[in-house]
Amino acid sequence: MEPRLKAEIWIKAHIRKCAFWNIPVFVVHRGDETAGIPLIKINRLNGNCMCLSPMTDFETGARQWYQATGPDWVAEDIADTYIQKQLKNDRDLWVIEIEDAEGRHMLDEKIIS
Repeated sequence: MEPRLKAEIWIKAHIRKCAFWNIPVFVVHRGDETAGIPLIKINRLNGNCMCLSPMTDFETGARQWYQATGPDWVAEDIADTYIQKQLKNDRDLWVIEIEDAEGRHMLDEKIIS
């Protein structure tokens, strides 16, 4: 299993990575600095969104991302409802929103549906 960065460090690094590509990112909910899990909302600014949640590939130990709201883009209210449900279960979650009309997220890891 590969070592993990503290949540806050990973969030800050991802925000900088997106900023390098001029992709706006906002921290919507600040979670636990060390062990919080990042949840990413990608907003295409046309009413379509997608939420990505991390998971571990148990064969390799690598992080991958699960399309938590399904393989297709969903309405923003559906994405927001999903996020609120997750926050009710885990207040330590970090929620970041990436706003990009092309739907870019700048994640290096594998995305699965």
